[in-house]
Amino acid sequence: MGDFDRQAAAALYGGADAGDWFSGARRASRAAWLVSDWPGRKTEEWKYTSLDALESGSWLRVPPHASGGVDHRIAGLEADYLVFRNGRFDAEASRVEPVSGLQIHRLADAPEHLRERFGSIASGTANPFAALAACWTEDAVLVHLEEGTIAPRPLCVVHLGDDAAAGCAWAQRLLLVAGARSELTLVEHFPGGAAAFVTGLTEIDLQPGAQLRHIRLQLDAEEAVHIGGVHVDLRDASAYRGFVLATGSRLKRLDVRLRHRGPGADAALDAVYLARRSQLVDLHTTVEHESPHCTTREICRGIVDDEARAVFNGRILIRPGAQKTSADLSNRNLLLSDRAEVDTKPELEIYADDVKCSHGATVSRIDEKSLYYLQSRGIAREEAEVLLAFGFVNALFAGVELAPVQALMDAGLREWFGSRAPEALT
Repeated sequence: MGDFDRQAAAALYGGADAGDWFSGARRASRAAWLVSDWPGRKTEEWKYTSLDALESGSWLRVPPHASGGVDHRIAGLEADYLVFRNGRFDAEASRVEPVSGLQIHRLADAPEHLRERFGSIASGTANPFAALAACWTEDAVLVHLEEGTIAPRPLCVVHLGDDAAAGCAWAQRLLLVAGARSELTLVEHFPGGAAAFVTGLTEIDLQPGAQLRHIRLQLDAEEAVHIGGVHVDLRDASAYRGFVLATGSRLKRLDVRLRHRGPGADAALDAVYLARRSQLVDLHTTVEHESPHCTTREICRGIVDDEARAVFNGRILIRPGAQKTSADLSNRNLLLSDRAEVDTKPELEIYADDVKCSHGATVSRIDEKSLYYLQSRGIAREEAEVLLAFGFVNALFAGVELAPVQALMDAGLREWFGSRAPEALT
């Protein structure tokens, strides 16, 4: 064990029990963390991702309390907002209009039926940082949509950090239980601002017929470290529509795990990741088909520039009995520099004989013929590269149905390209 993992279990909120119902889970998580193996280059799931950024920094200070500060709202997005600052819930900044059938709780006042689900959806993962997130949990959002409830507005959970939280660490936790035939749009927004270490865990339970649109915007500060996970259970005929936008940072790792646990479940996941300078972004996805007649469509695209690195690992597992499965996985990557690097590994593991599955990955440079075409029409080469790169991910951006979120992402892409961006990207 290094200095970080020796000290982490006793640091922050995990160092002493708070006397609440979650204390036992914290103790169990500390025990699990202490016996877990530290991921290294010989660990297959971490083969291409170094954790030196953790070992070289302390990251074990409790962040100060914060209030006020930057506007947390996404411009033009009419939504209910739950706001966290430096890892703590900000009740004054949060605004939630009452909706019949929608219950939102914090960790301390969670009802019994949500306590039973909290932590269970992510159980069994081999990722030790899930245990660390549970060990450090101080506060959380627990959301319950009752059967048949259709939320009239998106629910936006915002995680803010300020400069005073630099070098600190906290856990992000969210549980959503969507009852049968309920519908919700969930936005998780990490707008950056603090060079901190966030270990996150989002758990989603979709009951039969439930529908969820889930947007996760991970726009952390460049010097930040973020190791997060999204775990989704899909029951009979439920539907999950996920979108991830992740910009690179000192170390960014996101594990997305979808489990088809009832017949007729349908999942779609789109992801865009961007890395530049010396940043690292790592996206691991796992889709487990456990029931028949389920479908998965996964499209992930990355743009990597300068000396940055991106890692993608997508795994689709078809278990015995999951007949009539349809699953497709596509990963495409665009390199804007000779020094940029992408390590991609799509996987299919099939134990059923009546399925329709495909997977593929590409890593390429911008097509010179396309560049020449734009240049021949008076567009400078740098602007032409940006236009083609934007077109590379625009189809996925367009799939996000919330126009204000699309506008936020377009502005973020313009900022990412900096002075090379033309006046109009679309």
